[in-house]
Amino acid sequence: MKIGHTKVVADFIQQRTGADEYEIKAANPYPKSFKATADRAQQEQTDDARPKIKNKLPNVKKYDTVFLGAPVWWSEYPMIVRTFMDAVDLNGKNVVPFTTHKGSGMGSAQNQVEKQYPDANVLEGIGIEGEQAENSQKEVDQWLSKIGY
Repeated sequence: MKIGHTKVVADFIQQRTGADEYEIKAANPYPKSFKATADRAQQEQTDDARPKIKNKLPNVKKYDTVFLGAPVWWSEYPMIVRTFMDAVDLNGKNVVPFTTHKGSGMGSAQNQVEKQYPDANVLEGIGIEGEQAENSQKEVDQWLSKIGY
């Protein structure tokens, strides 16, 4: 089964850090078609929607650091990630944003995390071009080293 670009990068981070993984799953799954997903994502952003998350939210109390990764949709994290950010308090933790994208870099993800969690230590994130994700392990490892992992 093919996995998404963000999951590929998340797995590289997990392999290097030994971190636990939690995947945000939509209660109303996104379409398989890129265009249909992009259209829905744009509408959710326009509506400032907070789509429901299917799986139980993680208890993050035992973690000092949380890597928060997602694709960049319309220059920011998908609105379902905003649902997660609204529900899970990461203040007081190290928060490390990462994204996959089609050319927009991190978009506004770094700023979104800093604004959402003003009492967190937000480390420098990374944006990996989606089509390059499978070949990005060296870049991810260099970034992790740079930020202390």
